[in-house]
Amino acid sequence: MTAEEYFDDANRLFRDNLYWAALLRYRQANEAGMNTSLLHYNTGVAHYRARQHIRARQALLKALDAPSLRVATQYNLGLNAYAAGDANEALRWFRLARDQQQKETISQYARVAIARIRAQQALDDPIIIEKEKRRRERSFADLELRARVSFGNDSNIFRSPSSSYVDFSDPTQPLITPEEVSGVFIPVSLSAKYTVNSFKYEGFFAAYQMSGRYYQDKDFDNANEYSHELSFGNEYRRKDEETGRERRVYSAFKVAQHDEVYYDPDDGDSRIVDNVVIDDRLNYLRYGPELTFRQSFENLSFGFNFKGQLWNYEELQVVPAYDHEYLNFGLYTQFRFSPTSFLRLFGSMSTRQFGERRGRDLNGTLDIANEDLRYDYVDYGVLARQRITDDLWFGVKYEHRFREDQYLGYNNYTRDSYGGEVHWSIGERFDLEFSGFYRLYDYPNAFAFDNSLAPLKTLETANGNLIATYRMTRHLSLRFEAEYREQASNDTRIQYDRNQYVLGVLWQQ
Repeated sequence: MTAEEYFDDANRLFRDNLYWAALLRYRQANEAGMNTSLLHYNTGVAHYRARQHIRARQALLKALDAPSLRVATQYNLGLNAYAAGDANEALRWFRLARDQQQKETISQYARVAIARIRAQQALDDPIIIEKEKRRRERSFADLELRARVSFGNDSNIFRSPSSSYVDFSDPTQPLITPEEVSGVFIPVSLSAKYTVNSFKYEGFFAAYQMSGRYYQDKDFDNANEYSHELSFGNEYRRKDEETGRERRVYSAFKVAQHDEVYYDPDDGDSRIVDNVVIDDRLNYLRYGPELTFRQSFENLSFGFNFKGQLWNYEELQVVPAYDHEYLNFGLYTQFRFSPTSFLRLFGSMSTRQFGERRGRDLNGTLDIANEDLRYDYVDYGVLARQRITDDLWFGVKYEHRFREDQYLGYNNYTRDSYGGEVHWSIGERFDLEFSGFYRLYDYPNAFAFDNSLAPLKTLETANGNLIATYRMTRHLSLRFEAEYREQASNDTRIQYDRNQYVLGVLWQQ
């Protein structure tokens, strides 16, 4: 028999599930002079079917050089590695088969294989077991609890400028020497959500959230602040596993209360106007409805959101209140180019209409006879994310904002924001996140210190944030955060540097 005849007979035996006999013919074809990638590929698959995984790997590796067989070979190397008990190698080959663009069918098979391996690995981790169990089981009522207590350090508690400056907003133009202080604080947060799943795809909920930060030194009590929020509404979610289509609708009515001290950032002391302490000026009650809609297909998704709120601030006779109406409407669309990358375009319009604050004249002066202040915002931007591995992805974001002062345009500005983020899951228990942004403001009309003799106002901000989370048990996690913020402006009153470090525990049910 010739080499080709041995090869054809081996293929016939393979189709009849006679793998050992087929392997004998493949070897005879090789000994007769055949040394092709297809022969190595068929030999490797036959060894795999005969459960000879070491020899199957050796034969399949020889078939990788053929472009027409590379994708199928990668997929079969994944099957062989998983059958041999090496899940990590199997994932490596399946990811190569998944991310290629030549054969979509094999890419789909590889995605399914990766999902099954991940699901199998989760069986060894009690944290993942419980999380997956709760996701699959939809009880009539669900209660979610989450609490966090931390210990942190703040390098600039009152966001004080780092150097002395002349206050050009004061007619006497005094020299101000800020006092930059640091100290220890305790951030706390608590949230609870009770959902009644009265319909197959829809549930009604009531939720409560509390957050606050409390400084240990009595001299820094003015920096304490806390917030409470109560919400109730419904959530709708329906997903078709076969087509990948999903629809989500979230609607809620929220009521929130916020308390903080309106302190002087130069020294942290209370502000006094006409011998009246105005500590409560920034305290407010906020309430209004929210609506979010999202429709997803296999590669395309789109959605919108709406928010309407009334902000009622503490009434003080000596200064105007910050009471205002807030409306926001946003749209977005997202396209997934591949299983590992997507691009999102978004835009929104919003407005803030104040009831007691007045707009400024173009020379920066504030007159009680001026019209009420109103700011309109237009935002648009783009977000792109790329997954490098199953555990590592990064994203970049650009956003442009235009704010229009509807009185005379004194406080108009444009803002360009550039951001990035990286997320790395190291194993099943450890997550590492980094995010940062840089924002550049352009004020075409406003003056520094609102003084027409000063130059036009400039403002730049930069922020970096690092979060590390370690899940110790099913309910308890250890969390570390580091944040740096820098704000630079020729209006020195609002210029400061600040960094914070926080270590705490997070409990969730």
